[in-house]
Amino acid sequence: MKHDLRVVVLGSTGSIGTQTLDVVRWRGWRVVGLAAGRNRALLAEQVRAFRPEVVYAAGGAPELPPGVRAAASAAEVAAWDADVVVAAIPGLAGLEPVRAAVRAGRRVALANKESMVAAGPLLQEEAHKHGAVFVPVDSEHSALFQALLGEPPEAVAELILTASGGPFREGPEDLSRVTPEQALDHPRWSMGPKVTVDSATLMNKGLEVLEAHALFGVDLDRIKVVVHPQSYVHSMVRFVDGQIKALLGPTDMRLAIQYALSHPERAPTPLANAPLPERLDFAPPDLERFPALGLAYRAGAMGGLAPAVLNAANEVAVEAFLAGRLGFTGIARVVESVLGKTPPDPLTWENLYAADAWARVEAEEQL
Repeated sequence: MKHDLRVVVLGSTGSIGTQTLDVVRWRGWRVVGLAAGRNRALLAEQVRAFRPEVVYAAGGAPELPPGVRAAASAAEVAAWDADVVVAAIPGLAGLEPVRAAVRAGRRVALANKESMVAAGPLLQEEAHKHGAVFVPVDSEHSALFQALLGEPPEAVAELILTASGGPFREGPEDLSRVTPEQALDHPRWSMGPKVTVDSATLMNKGLEVLEAHALFGVDLDRIKVVVHPQSYVHSMVRFVDGQIKALLGPTDMRLAIQYALSHPERAPTPLANAPLPERLDFAPPDLERFPALGLAYRAGAMGGLAPAVLNAANEVAVEAFLAGRLGFTGIARVVESVLGKTPPDPLTWENLYAADAWARVEAEEQL
């Protein structure tokens, strides 16, 4: 394993970013670039602790020590000289930095699923052209990535993503009255507000289905979802002979993060002796109760600009819910309405950004 690994962290003050820095501390690797949002205080602490070569903050970089350069954009940090770029800026805001890392030929430890959902074919084309490699960070896709290693594509019958079921798996019966505070009380995972609400609606799992389709090239009708409240089995691959490979482990994102950075090698972690759960349960998702998952499958079947439209409308709707402007069940209603008006234009970079902008305006009009 390379001991002087040069790491760039995009979204360094978020949940994935801070856990990535934990992994860097475990391994003694070198952080050469940080990009963050508006948490200037935490970013300043990270700069003091890791002394990167380049820093960007959306709200303006904090005072930087001598020798640390202030970047003009997150994309500039993403293209910095590094062995791996951890892409953890949430939402479509993370797309341009991901694209910059791809054009620089980097290994991209991908935690920004929205980029692959909206622009998967375009990013894969550029990765092939520039020699970039995607290694997923999401625990479900990391599990699939590892289970598929060494397996011929024709041997794969289906991919099975597990979902915790979120905070509303067992109730209340009427979801129209749930509050942002209830939606943010996830029973298993510690994540940012947007992803946590997406988990509560199961849209997060829908986006993960679309990401798996784009990452692994498996048809949508061969990508399944099962509810697994213990979250110990991260994903499974069923093969044509009926056998199943599954990756099991603690609900700690740092394991998937470390693997994405160190692949194909593994290293010990403080989590190596985590206890086994007493039981493992699996059940099909309730698509009537959580229609967002079905909408994601619908967008994938539509293809073209539909996944980008789905993502944009969902970002607007979730933000409105968190701000108290939209009820919980209204999230899926807004997304369905906008998705049904998706422009028929082909997927190109220009059309993608135009469709994203259009979908956000359209979603606002639906609120």
